[in-house]
This record gives sequence, C-alpha cells and structure tokens, in this order.
Amino acid sequence: MSVLWWIRHGPTHAKGMVGWTDLPADLSDANRLKRLAETLPDAPVISSTLDRARATADAIQGNRPRLPDDPDLREIHFGDWEMRTHDDVSAEDPDRIRAFWDQPGDNRPPGGESWHDLQARVDAAADRLLARGGDVIVVAHFGAILTQYQRVARLRTTDAFAQRIENLSLSRFRYADPAEVQAINHHP
Repeated sequence: MSVLWWIRHGPTHAKGMVGWTDLPADLSDANRLKRLAETLPDAPVISSTLDRARATADAIQGNRPRLPDDPDLREIHFGDWEMRTHDDVSAEDPDRIRAFWDQPGDNRPPGGESWHDLQARVDAAADRLLARGGDVIVVAHFGAILTQYQRVARLRTTDAFAQRIENLSLSRFRYADPAEVQAINHHP
C-alpha cells in the first residue's frame, strides 16, 4: 500500500496568482512546523523545484531522506497572468478568466497551462513516487494537491475546486484499490 503525504508549502503572502513565480515561504511559525513534522512518518521527502516548497520541505525534513526536487510537482503555470490579481485580468479579458475558473479543463491563460496540463504532469510525478512503494512526503502547491484529491476521490474538477488546501496543511491519500482520502487540509 502506498500513501502520499501531501503538504502545502508555507504562505507567500502574495496577492496575485502565484504559479511558477519563485517566491519565498514565510516559515516563521516554528511551533506549527514542529507539530507538522512530528505528525509525519519516517519516509522520504520530496518537493517541487520552487523555493517556497523546497524551503518548507527543508523545515520539516528532520532526519528523513530527501529525494531530488521534481519540477512536475510545481503549481499551475498562470502564464501572462502570473502575479496579477483576478480583478486586473478580469478587467482586461473577462471571458477567458471566467472560462478558466468556471469551466476548468482545457482553458488556459495566455502562455500558461490548463487544469488538464497540470493534472497530467502531477499524476505522472505521483505515479513515479507510487512506483517506489511505501509512504512518501510530498511538499507541493494548492493546485498540485487538488489534482490528487480529485484523482483519489474521483471528483469532477469543479467539485475538487470547492476544497480548501491551506498553507502548511496535510492531505494524505492512499492510492490502493480502492483509493482513499485519509486526510484533507488537516492542521496538526
């Protein structure tokens, strides 16, 4: 049985759409990080290649082995919308941004990724980790975690979007048959 322990990185405090922009995480809550680390199994740790995920992984790693960072675990790429607010983009291109959020799937921002693009690359990364067998701690991003929640819970994308995934939360998914959501957006 394989379980992936998904951790959302520490907060960035950014106000715009943050996908591939490499912002640092606020890891000043040492007690919260300690409680989170104590909840995790003795298993390898992996993160996306973005600094906010890498630094969070470093903060909870302890004596656990570290796997090489994986770019397929990155957040969705917002392309030309990176670091812009929803209101700014909506004033400029209301139909496209409405379709992106209301009908996720193949709609993508200019120069960015669709939900299906994100889902395919995160599924591929998860499948590589599952092929290792056993538990793995994965430090990643809101969108990446939601793709796996959608996958394991067998949800429509719009239903998965309703789930909150807060910074420094734990979501634990068992990928056996049947797959199981063991925890979602948990705060130890």
